[in-house]
Amino acid sequence: MTTGVVPPSPTAVVTPALFGGELRGHEFLMTSLRTGNTEVFRFDPYSGDATNLTRSPNSHQRYPMWSPDGERFLFTSDRDGAYNLFIAKADGSDVEQLTHVSPPSAVYLPSWSREDDLIAFGISGTNARFEVIDTQKREVQVVAPGRDPHISANGAAITFTNWVETGYCVFVLDLKTAEVRQLTSHQNHIGAVTPTFSPDGKRILYSDSLGEVLEIFSLDVATGDIHQLTNFGMFATSPAWSPDQQWISFRLTDQNFWNDATIARQVHEERRGDKRPVWVMRADGREPHVLETLRYQCAIDGSRAVWHPKAHER
Repeated sequence: MTTGVVPPSPTAVVTPALFGGELRGHEFLMTSLRTGNTEVFRFDPYSGDATNLTRSPNSHQRYPMWSPDGERFLFTSDRDGAYNLFIAKADGSDVEQLTHVSPPSAVYLPSWSREDDLIAFGISGTNARFEVIDTQKREVQVVAPGRDPHISANGAAITFTNWVETGYCVFVLDLKTAEVRQLTSHQNHIGAVTPTFSPDGKRILYSDSLGEVLEIFSLDVATGDIHQLTNFGMFATSPAWSPDQQWISFRLTDQNFWNDATIARQVHEERRGDKRPVWVMRADGREPHVLETLRYQCAIDGSRAVWHPKAHER
């Protein structure tokens, strides 16, 4: 369970012009509306170069995630009528469908462990749960109730959320012992928690409600200490760590449209590329700023801007 939360100093919205080369060498997978529908693009945040990897104009793609070696990526697509999980090579070729759920179920938020080659993903619908697939055997290994799963890099644990009484809290499942621990006690009534392990497995980023907005927090798995990283008074969601754990990407929007079906439909139909841009900040919350190359044309789904795991090694 959690200990005291350490609040941040007021977030300074840094002038984007002060930044330019700090992310040179990094690459993102991100959903974009550049083609008119939601596709997965590979973005260079420094040059602005973008490559459409999914190229499926009659469907929508969401929730991309790199493989640990950066040679493949996961994404979800509704090309067969429901959002299912697909895998492809890094250039978008050799697409293979991994799941076969039917409406109203939908697959979301896949993640991939570095060891054991396991993929975890959530399934929404009448029976909200998450599953784990062994990528070699293509077999489902774990099925458990919960939402927003993210598997640790070593494949030992999954952090996820569950509704407690009046909101969502963060939990962790030990995949070897099947032990479940509740990590947070504050109940987030807004949702969009999306916890994510740091590459070394020692910390978890997640969004939590402060009144009627969402801010991003960092939790120490061993001690339970929590630090608030953002203070925008808006909806900061979908955090993702850089491979070196020096930076965090996240999405920022002025409205929790996902909690109202009518508003969500309207916002999606408007296709506003500036509604939920990508921001980055230092791992301790310093220097938050919008990425100019991802300020516009971003899809408004809850996809993370995920960092290429081997960007600086190429």
